Amino acid sequence: MTHPGNHLTLVPDVLVIGGGNAALCAAISARRRGANVVVLERASRAWRGGNSKYTRNIRCAHDGGGPMEGSYSETEFAADLEGVTGDGADAELTAMTIHRSRELPDWMERNGVRWQPALRGTLGLSRTNRFFLGGGKALMNVYYATAAKIGVQIAYEHGVEELAFAGDRCVAAVVRTAAGTLTLTPRTVVAAAGGFEASHEWLSEYWGDGARNYMVRGTRQNDGTILRCLIDAGARTRGNPRGFHAIAVDARGPRFEGGIVTRVDSVPFSVMLNREGQRFYDEGEDVWPKRYATWGGLIAAQPGQVAYSIFDRKSAGRFMSTAYRAEQADSLPELAAKLGLPVAAAVATIDAYNASLNGGTFDPTRLDDCATTGLKPPKSHWAQPIDEPPFGGYMLRPGITFTYLGVAVDNSARVLRERGGRFANVFAAGEIMAGNILRRGYLAGFGMTIGTVFGRLAGEEAAAHARA
Repeated sequence: MTHPGNHLTLVPDVLVIGGGNAALCAAISARRRGANVVVLERASRAWRGGNSKYTRNIRCAHDGGGPMEGSYSETEFAADLEGVTGDGADAELTAMTIHRSRELPDWMERNGVRWQPALRGTLGLSRTNRFFLGGGKALMNVYYATAAKIGVQIAYEHGVEELAFAGDRCVAAVVRTAAGTLTLTPRTVVAAAGGFEASHEWLSEYWGDGARNYMVRGTRQNDGTILRCLIDAGARTRGNPRGFHAIAVDARGPRFEGGIVTRVDSVPFSVMLNREGQRFYDEGEDVWPKRYATWGGLIAAQPGQVAYSIFDRKSAGRFMSTAYRAEQADSLPELAAKLGLPVAAAVATIDAYNASLNGGTFDPTRLDDCATTGLKPPKSHWAQPIDEPPFGGYMLRPGITFTYLGVAVDNSARVLRERGGRFANVFAAGEIMAGNILRRGYLAGFGMTIGTVFGRLAGEEAAAHARA
């Protein structure tokens, strides 16, 4: 049965809700298993792709060979992840995700993805991550083209507003379109519609009114509608309600959809000040891929949810450029004034930092021995004097990518119920279930790993269930 206005099958084998990486991986996998598949993307065609369109790479375990440097074992991958997330993750699902990450490059290539060399810059990911040719937007264009070619039905500006349940089954999805509403009655559902990071109201429940100052670097569509539908239907939750992947972004960027180009990577080579002109955390705690996602939460905890990255000529050019040029000045007092910092306090803080340095041999490629002595908080690595003009600086805000509260799933990607058991025909992939694995911190490229592993799995399992 099809809808006469847009020719959508109203009783699809698999209904995929969402339009990012996890959703398209699910749709392609389900279709290749013989299922009739409908994808509902809430955004327009021009803005399709969710947060995935702003990505650049994916983290994968491998034994060497091919375009990546060295090797990256599952053991090292797991240790890196535990080092940033701590405990509390589902051990089985985490191990499965890391193990199945080995399969991803071949699967992605079979579905049209091509690669490019790792980008140079602060993150240094050439051994652990693969970079998509053309970035995340190109990746999503490839997946949409592949999906359409194999017969997946795709509808843009179709937002699911309600899911109806009968016992443990989802029996209907009410969809808002430009022409009104329509109802689909799918055999199975894959929820891949992201978290709630674009809802400042929901964020405020956990973070107070300060959350209204957060910037959303990803899609404005991820307001948690589908997550709320599943929770209201009795889905078990998993993850940290206050947790999110958030980074330091240029405060001059847009409130939504800033993407990667507003991210500021100067932190490890700078001094970070709050609006009172005081330091508040160790800028050189660890290598940037393991700490860049720490800084969004750190800035969120500062007065006014702002911070300032201050550096000098020696550090300019050591980090990836952004959409906006850094503020520049020939003296620290002039730079502080330009940025709106209290001049005397900011200069005194930097003078105290400079006086605490122990020398050492600066090396941006490793954890070097350039550190402070007797300074609280310390700067553990890459501590150089800030004394050579021109001086540069950014005003920063927290830029949220995705949240860590999601629905619990099992190892078939099926959504679990709060009162025990699981839903008969509801699966989840991507950010909406990432809280099973992520509770705090982040490893570069790992969100795409989760989305691709569980997208494939959810699509395969949903197709098998629908056609059983």
